[in-house]
Amino acid sequence: MAKKHESESQGAFSSNSYLSSLKTPQDWQSQIAAVSVRFNREYRGEAFDLPEEVEAMPIFRERTSGSLQAKLTSPFWDVAQPKKNQHCLDIGCGVSFLIYPWREWEALFYGQEISDVARDILNARGPQLNSKLFKGVALGAAHQLSYEAKQFDLAIATGVSCYYPLDYWAAVLAEAKRVLKPGGVFVFDAIDPETPLAENWAILEMYLGTEVFLEPIAAWKKLIQTAGGKVVKTLPGEVFQLFKVQF
Repeated sequence: MAKKHESESQGAFSSNSYLSSLKTPQDWQSQIAAVSVRFNREYRGEAFDLPEEVEAMPIFRERTSGSLQAKLTSPFWDVAQPKKNQHCLDIGCGVSFLIYPWREWEALFYGQEISDVARDILNARGPQLNSKLFKGVALGAAHQLSYEAKQFDLAIATGVSCYYPLDYWAAVLAEAKRVLKPGGVFVFDAIDPETPLAENWAILEMYLGTEVFLEPIAAWKKLIQTAGGKVVKTLPGEVFQLFKVQF
């Protein structure tokens, strides 16, 4: 993984007290901190200092032009569109509430995010968009959800799992199961290392400050089964594959 400046590491979360309070293995804490720093920088619009050979990669040029984002986006609504008055939780939501059409679905949306920059943006803008449907974003890691058991009809986590090892995601699956109502659905995506873009995207992310874990899709399916989940639908994409899971 690319080295980070000391000042960047100190910028993870608005306070390091949150990270130090997590009862997690040290490698999990380090990865959570790295992901927080990387996305805080992106949401602030800060430039990344990359080697010339990385900037010469076609995938970097796609990122710069904006065309890469469409290839990385997983349309969770194609496998589980939120319904009116459902309680939905977006785990690792980033600034997604400013992008996808959650107001049209008339579902109640909650979020949890490790970037305090994204959290603050959404908590400022969300109520202006729809104060009835937007229920706020909590600062926190995916394996320690700040919500009650059996609270949600639908939980979502896209663009998140690729930054963590499988044992971490096992803890996320357990938390998703805890907060879902009986019959509820968890939709998340995992990077498919067999796709043509996967390896180069992982290299680019490394230089942006975060390690990407390239696990085979079969390993994800086994993990879901071990967690007591059942894959009821999948949707492949250009980089990620979506899983619709019930417990």
